[in-house]
Amino acid sequence: MKYIVLVSRLLLGLVFVVFGANSVLHFMGGSSMPPGDAGVWTGLMMAHHYMNFVGVLMIVGGLLLLVGRFVPLGLTILAPILVNILLFHFLFMRQGVSIALVCTFLELILLVAYHRSFHSLFAPNPEIDTNKL
Repeated sequence: MKYIVLVSRLLLGLVFVVFGANSVLHFMGGSSMPPGDAGVWTGLMMAHHYMNFVGVLMIVGGLLLLVGRFVPLGLTILAPILVNILLFHFLFMRQGVSIALVCTFLELILLVAYHRSFHSLFAPNPEIDTNKL
């Protein structure tokens, strides 16, 4: 299990660092827009520099996974990005959904492995008195 977590962490971190850097620096080929609504959506996000911000978050989250120091923080940063990637591929463009599903599987493996870090998010806080709010 230890090696599965290590490989999952390194693969997911590498994927997000490479594709996040590509969102900012555009060093990979394939700069043509996808057809239809997917192209319109992508064009809007790129025209307003939204993808640059997402790319920086992808790099930060991926580096946190690669370094291995703050893995739960990296998973927290990357989870909403991964949800948006999945929604884009399910709703706009089915091509590429397999890579998104593999990354989701890797994220789920890491969430299970680091579940103790997220335990307090789902536990009630007895210190808060709701009558005083």
